[in-house]
Amino acid sequence: MKLPRKVKAYCPFCKRHQLLEVERAKKRKASELRQGQRRFRRVTAGYRGFPRAKPEGREKPTRRLYLKYVCTVCKKAHQRPGIRSKKLEMKE
Repeated sequence: MKLPRKVKAYCPFCKRHQLLEVERAKKRKASELRQGQRRFRRVTAGYRGFPRAKPEGREKPTRRLYLKYVCTVCKKAHQRPGIRSKKLEMKE
């Protein structure tokens, strides 16, 4: 999938259409203090097995891509729901 690096779209902070820079959102390190992670650490500790079953079937043919849109006026960023694509190519 080919996407432009800059698009004119709605900025929810300026509440109007502005020029937005598009970039791929990077996955950040998961917090160890979140409730799900604390539960996972508690369940896997000791002599017990893994708390979740292995996924059955095949893997999906595409990955979900998350894009970050940064406003060129107010410099604030927002994300839209992820899109599915095998490959992402950013063009000028």
